Amino acid sequence: MNLLSRTLPFVLALAASAPAIAAPPPPGVIVAVAGLAELDDRVEALGTLRANESVDVTASVTETITAIHFNDGDRVPENQVLAEMTSAEEHALLEEARSTEQEARRQYQRLKALVADGNATVSNLDQRRREWETARARLAGIESRLADRLVRAPFAGVVGLRNLSIGALVSPGDLVTTLDDDSVMKLDFTVPSTFLDVLRPGLRVLATARAYGAREFEGKIEAIASRVDPVTRSVTVRALLPNPDRSLRPGMLMRVEILRNPRRAILIPEEALVPRGEQQFVLVVDEAAGSKVAEREVRIGTRVPGKVEILSGLVAGEKIITHGTLKVRPGQEVRIAAVDDGTRPLAEILKSLDAGDPKK
Repeated sequence: MNLLSRTLPFVLALAASAPAIAAPPPPGVIVAVAGLAELDDRVEALGTLRANESVDVTASVTETITAIHFNDGDRVPENQVLAEMTSAEEHALLEEARSTEQEARRQYQRLKALVADGNATVSNLDQRRREWETARARLAGIESRLADRLVRAPFAGVVGLRNLSIGALVSPGDLVTTLDDDSVMKLDFTVPSTFLDVLRPGLRVLATARAYGAREFEGKIEAIASRVDPVTRSVTVRALLPNPDRSLRPGMLMRVEILRNPRRAILIPEEALVPRGEQQFVLVVDEAAGSKVAEREVRIGTRVPGKVEILSGLVAGEKIITHGTLKVRPGQEVRIAAVDDGTRPLAEILKSLDAGDPKK
């Protein structure tokens, strides 16, 4: 009997008495659910703000300022008197013209009654009517001259800095102040003409200004210029931004995003993508098949911060692996350690993955 025949029974006995080796537990992974979300394609530009209405308030006659009825930065209603100029002579002429007009009207009405009774001629009545109309015209002229000596706000808005003082002599065109209607702001910006096919009034825009950090101001495109600049090959676009709290001011530089092609799309975290050459894949956990991994090729679209649009290859509601892709393979059973729904910090989610790993 050789050595092998003598030792074989002992080896078999030892193997039979040895405890069975347990199968390793399935690896833990973190998954995210492919969900539907509102998505837009964005075109970026820089624009400058303008007031909805803006005017330099100036004097229209040469006179001396006698009263000022506003302070720097006041908000004024439409037609409010901002400044008065010397008008004593015009007031005196106004009283005279009113008296003349009233007397001419009485004479006309008295003669009109006499003509009706046959006690006066029609030619005399025509003369009185001309005198009355002349007096009315002279009164209107003096009232107009008097109105020229009142500087009024042509619309409601906020006045700028006061440039004159009482007693100053002003001439036509001299600046009294500025007036801006800032209830709605006009945002003018240029866009490459290659986007002309998607630009249209009514498109939403989001604008931000460095002065207000990440705060976004939403508005809509109001108009598109009828001409393309032959030098820059761009077109000017005007959007309207509501400004209820009056935080926006004319002249501010703003970063603009035009939101075009609004749609509902499937979004997944970018870390779920497994690139392979020019192709993109994801690992899907099929719970109906015993939590086994399936590899899917996907076609991606627009990227947004932290997420990517899936055009094909996934269905909304499927669970895809975001962390743990390197330690699993297609067809392998896995354990879902956590679902990343965006409500918890990543460090906390990774602790859930480490807690179920027997090696840690």
